[in-house]
Amino acid sequence: MQNLNKKYTGKIAAALIKQNNKYFIAQRAKKDGLEGLWEFPGGKQEEGETIQECLKRELYEEFEIDAVIGEYVCSSFFELHGQNVELLAFDVPSSKGSFKCSEHSSIAWVSVEELDRYKFTQPDLVFVEFLTNL
Repeated sequence: MQNLNKKYTGKIAAALIKQNNKYFIAQRAKKDGLEGLWEFPGGKQEEGETIQECLKRELYEEFEIDAVIGEYVCSSFFELHGQNVELLAFDVPSSKGSFKCSEHSSIAWVSVEELDRYKFTQPDLVFVEFLTNL
């Protein structure tokens, strides 16, 4: 059980991109011990930007898409390198671009029913559970 009384000092954004009843997911590449696991893409918030600006920037940098960042959906809390982190998921109602895979091993569009066929990072499992219980 996660201790929700801890102060969360870092924020990471994640995108729940849905098109044609399928969600966009990405497989992590080798770099941090989580290679091969799947995630809802996003990234770390930089100083001076909002969490929504962070997500828009990360999606462009990693997939060359111009995304409209919608409403906040839910959060996952975890520890990363000794820092308490909040992973915030946002709805992405529309996007334009190529969905080029440059920083991940693979990308996929999957239905809610298919999500359990993929091995997700621990923090992203909160979003899988949320989506499957809609």
